[in-house]
Amino acid sequence: MNAVVIGPDDDGLGDALEAAGVDTTRAAGTAAREQLLDAGTETAELLIVTDATLATSIPVANEINPQLRVVVYSHDSLPEFARTGAELILDPKLMAPETVAEELTA
Repeated sequence: MNAVVIGPDDDGLGDALEAAGVDTTRAAGTAAREQLLDAGTETAELLIVTDATLATSIPVANEINPQLRVVVYSHDSLPEFARTGAELILDPKLMAPETVAEELTA
């Protein structure tokens, strides 16, 4: 399994996924189309969004890879336009990154 992480990931979901054996890359900057492509979104299975201000990346990533599972792991609310593109939206206060990684890799 492989995943692309966008955002600062201060809560450590990317690290937890790597510890669970997921090949993880990180999209640089604002995770615009070019940065998503550079991070391997076209072949990724998961997109992890850790900053709700980067929500505009979700429809772009879904366009690049319609099979992508999008997980938002952020303390902030996701804008309405991006909610339909996310399969799972979690607040890090409610679920530890290790638990999320375990569920995503099960």
